[in-house]
Amino acid sequence: MSTDIHPTAIIEPGCELDEGVIVGAYAYIGPRVKISKGTEVMHHATVDGATTMGGGNEVHPYAYVGGKTHDLKFKGGFPSLTIGARNVFREFTTIHCATAEGSDTVVGDDNLILAYSHIAHECVVGDHLVMSSHAALGGHVRIGDHVNVGWGAGVHQFCRVGDFGMVGAASKVVQDVPPFMIADGSPAMVRTTNKVGLERASFTSEDIALVRRVFKLFYKEGLNRRQATERLSGVAGKENPIVKTFLNFVEDSGRGLS
Repeated sequence: MSTDIHPTAIIEPGCELDEGVIVGAYAYIGPRVKISKGTEVMHHATVDGATTMGGGNEVHPYAYVGGKTHDLKFKGGFPSLTIGARNVFREFTTIHCATAEGSDTVVGDDNLILAYSHIAHECVVGDHLVMSSHAALGGHVRIGDHVNVGWGAGVHQFCRVGDFGMVGAASKVVQDVPPFMIADGSPAMVRTTNKVGLERASFTSEDIALVRRVFKLFYKEGLNRRQATERLSGVAGKENPIVKTFLNFVEDSGRGLS
């Protein structure tokens, strides 16, 4: 499989393109970019910066992957952006490199980033994110696996969204969204469990019932975090995978829970 580069594309000396990479008309590939086989950079798209992309990605027209950080602390150098495989970056999306030399923005595998959305410097995004149009992740945000971020939502710097979490459309997230929960509003607050998402991911009815119990303990029974943690540990045990995932997230929360 040969590399297919349109004659109008600009491919800077120094970049590394595997066999099978496709670059469309008027696209731009910067000198420090590395792209693996099967990735397509479509017409008028840009991949720049110290960006490494895995295989099978799609960069749609007018997307800008690997742009310079917005962070005013940038002092020069070539901070990086590392992208996994089979991601889709739709029209006018922007994904920025990190701020400081030796640091990294990370996007995992199988993520769908829809039009006009933004992933900022030093974000760490897991796998299977669906990020709807016009949404934005501020710097240093951490997103787990199988997360859904709704249209026009904004996630504040240093916040986290846990595995199988969901952020409602037009929400303003200023605290962490725990795993398995749906947060909505401005400021976003946890409203319920992500029942539909869990069903689609083949969680058992017993698992979904346990997630519902977690939600009630932390959000409906008037308990503080320590009390809810103790009660939950007694209900299912700390080694239960759902309980362990949730409690580890809570323990690591620096901004508090939505």
